[in-house]
Amino acid sequence: MTNAPEGTWLTQEAYDRLAGELSQLVNVGRKEIAKKISEARDEGDLKENGGYHAAREEQGKIEMRIVRLEQILADAVVDDERESNGLVAAGTVVTLTLNGNEQRFLLGSPEISEGTEIDVFSPDSPLGQSILGLAVGEETSYAAPNGKLFAVKIISVETFIG
Repeated sequence: MTNAPEGTWLTQEAYDRLAGELSQLVNVGRKEIAKKISEARDEGDLKENGGYHAAREEQGKIEMRIVRLEQILADAVVDDERESNGLVAAGTVVTLTLNGNEQRFLLGSPEISEGTEIDVFSPDSPLGQSILGLAVGEETSYAAPNGKLFAVKIISVETFIG
């Protein structure tokens, strides 16, 4: 039993933090890197200009982060308290056994766990997809990308308090 995709669950704090980062990158980061590229370009031969190439690489990273943040925020479901109700859902803390080994993690986006020390698994991962909608005590299995089969049993589902 799986739930339909519902977007990226974020707390209001995480949403605001990511929106601030996006604003900073768009309004400040892009201008700063454009200036660095221009200054490095003025130094001469671009083939052997390490500063130019480093600035271009940094520009690529900034642009990739901007795109990622725009995707996350456009698809965000903002909800400070994702009540578990005993069912596995994005934004809940899951304790389970995986081939007999107990694991505890947040099922969600790494962006919501910033500042906490809990492991995070994506709801879109093979494990995440296999456990979405399961209740405490239910069992399932899933195949990892390498083909290995994992047995899973849900031990507890808790509300994430960031």
